Amino acid sequence: MAMANRVWAAQILHFWFHELRPRDWFARNDAVDAQLRRRFARPLRALAGRPAREFLRDPLVARAAVLLFDQCPRNLHRGSAQAFAHDRLARAIAKGAIARGWDKGLSLSERQFLAMPLMHSESAGDQLQSLALYTALGNAFILGFARDHATMVLRFGRFPHRNALLGRRSTPAEQRAIAAGHAW
Repeated sequence: MAMANRVWAAQILHFWFHELRPRDWFARNDAVDAQLRRRFARPLRALAGRPAREFLRDPLVARAAVLLFDQCPRNLHRGSAQAFAHDRLARAIAKGAIARGWDKGLSLSERQFLAMPLMHSESAGDQLQSLALYTALGNAFILGFARDHATMVLRFGRFPHRNALLGRRSTPAEQRAIAAGHAW
């Protein structure tokens, strides 16, 4: 990638892992969403059409791209189908980075986010890979979320809590799963 494109990578990694706190990663926070929008909406738009292989030339860029395409849309487009619009690209980059061993030597949090596109996938195969990766992290708390996500996809073939946003009809069993708290 051109050097200019690497600036966003260093910035998003620093922002995510050094400026934000773990509580900022998952809870709704309008101030965090506004910062992400101001700082990373432009790179998200500019880079979204590129193939995964362009982000797999460098471990830093790959890790940053996973955050850009997996986490940023979830913050920038809360409550809309656009939150999941870049999942396929994030997943391809994550798989490529993991296959290259670029998850080795990273912190727990960095490894957690590198694997997250697999946890967010509605593919049973991706969910099984997610479970293996999160088991290897050795953190029962994080593994619990991976198990919950996998349970929904393995049971329903999708995440029921996305149905309304994606124009899908929920079954009564899916509605009960959502009511039971399976809506991240």
